[in-house]
Amino acid sequence: MGYRREPIEVGEWYHCYNRGIDKRNVFDSEWDCKRFLQTLYLSNGEDTPNRKNFDHYTHEKIFSVDRGEPIVAIGAYCLMPNHFHLLLQEIVEGGISRFMHRLGTSYTMYFNEKNQRVGNLFYKPFRSRHVGTDKYFRHIPQYVHLNAAEIFDRQWKKGSKLTLRVIEDRLKKYPYSSFPDYYGASRVERRILDEDSIKLLSETIPNASAVIQDAIDYYRTLA
Repeated sequence: MGYRREPIEVGEWYHCYNRGIDKRNVFDSEWDCKRFLQTLYLSNGEDTPNRKNFDHYTHEKIFSVDRGEPIVAIGAYCLMPNHFHLLLQEIVEGGISRFMHRLGTSYTMYFNEKNQRVGNLFYKPFRSRHVGTDKYFRHIPQYVHLNAAEIFDRQWKKGSKLTLRVIEDRLKKYPYSSFPDYYGASRVERRILDEDSIKLLSETIPNASAVIQDAIDYYRTLA
């Protein structure tokens, strides 16, 4: 999928993406992933709280911190070992750029301190693609979420050795994606997502098995 930077407009949806420099892993542990999810939540507000003020909070309690009014609507996300995908809507002027800057800066500071390194962790600038058609809007949440299938089977696009039921079950249990939130999971990380966006996007997302089967069929045609 190609990406290009373009003007970001209020009210529009964008698929935003970034990866570690030199394709390096940026999530080395379960705590790294949790820290990034916390940062997704804390970075999305007019009143950006200082993360260090909450170092004594549990993971769950972080999601009760008051951030002020959100500056973007987060519709979907997925973390992979060396990159991440976000589906974002601009709801205030410059919101996506501010959010992505905060997100990258905060997580990089944490990662560098933990690993005793210096310098950029992610490429700059982040990549974005306008979700400009209804067809694209219907499919982008599935594209974001199904990235995680590669963690379970790197060859799934060519015909997975796993059954459809196993892939579905593992995606629903993968905690570093918003996929579980769209299929009945009850968890605190749901607060990362915009509730109105969940309702809107849920109207476009079929049942989980159909999503996975459609993706498998699509990639088989490409092969």
